[in-house]
Amino acid sequence: MEQKAPDNDELRPWQSRLHEVIYESHTTAGKAFDITLLAFILLSIVVVMLDSVASLHARYGMIFFILEWFFTLTFTVEYILRLICIRKPLKYMFSVLGIIDLLAIIPSYLSFVYIGSQSLLVFRALRLLRVFRIFKLVHFLSEMRFLYIAILNSIRKISIFILFVVSTVVILGSIIYLVEGPHNGFTSIPQSVYWAIVTITTVGYGDIAPVTPLGKFIASFIMLLGYGIIAVPTGIVTTEMALAAKSQKQDSQACPSCGREGHDHDARYCKYCGTAL
Repeated sequence: MEQKAPDNDELRPWQSRLHEVIYESHTTAGKAFDITLLAFILLSIVVVMLDSVASLHARYGMIFFILEWFFTLTFTVEYILRLICIRKPLKYMFSVLGIIDLLAIIPSYLSFVYIGSQSLLVFRALRLLRVFRIFKLVHFLSEMRFLYIAILNSIRKISIFILFVVSTVVILGSIIYLVEGPHNGFTSIPQSVYWAIVTITTVGYGDIAPVTPLGKFIASFIMLLGYGIIAVPTGIVTTEMALAAKSQKQDSQACPSCGREGHDHDARYCKYCGTAL
């Protein structure tokens, strides 16, 4: 009887056990690993923030330096282990969580080239998003996914809207430059466009202001237009969130091949790569 050739993509037993600990949180070992990881993330952020205080840096700088590299090396090993225990590591590397995990360790190594880049280690705060999966806060996880899908589906519409806004402020900035002129502070069209952007966003720094009646009328029009503009992207994203909410309930199980989550609670195969769950 012909035997089936072994699949080179199959995980070895030690890789499967490692995957269960690192990617899953339903086991005691997996939850302990994730909680320890969260504690390390919080401590590393606190260290980075305290190290930015001049008086503390002068007194405990070496301790902060040692702790910072301890956390960096720990997260580096964890990142490598995540790549080792899945079938398709490249898919994880270019996923949202994979990119966030990479950003959590790059600044320390970048500091060899660019001094001061350690402050970017606060990107590790993004890794705290794992708390929703670890403690099975399914409702929060679902809402976060709805928001992600809504923003992703809204990008094209919002991009067109932003293009319209940019065109509007350029035109209005040019008009106010013509009406007010350099003697009222509008020394150039770029300066006038800057004023139009500040006005249409209702920020109003007050460093430049129209003086003529026609200029004040145009400013009033831009301010009122700004309130209307704020409502448009809100409506776009809200609509997309309503559409995303129609999707089925999902759980926190991670795919053993690509490491991605967000599968339906009764799913048997990964909807991203087709691997059996």
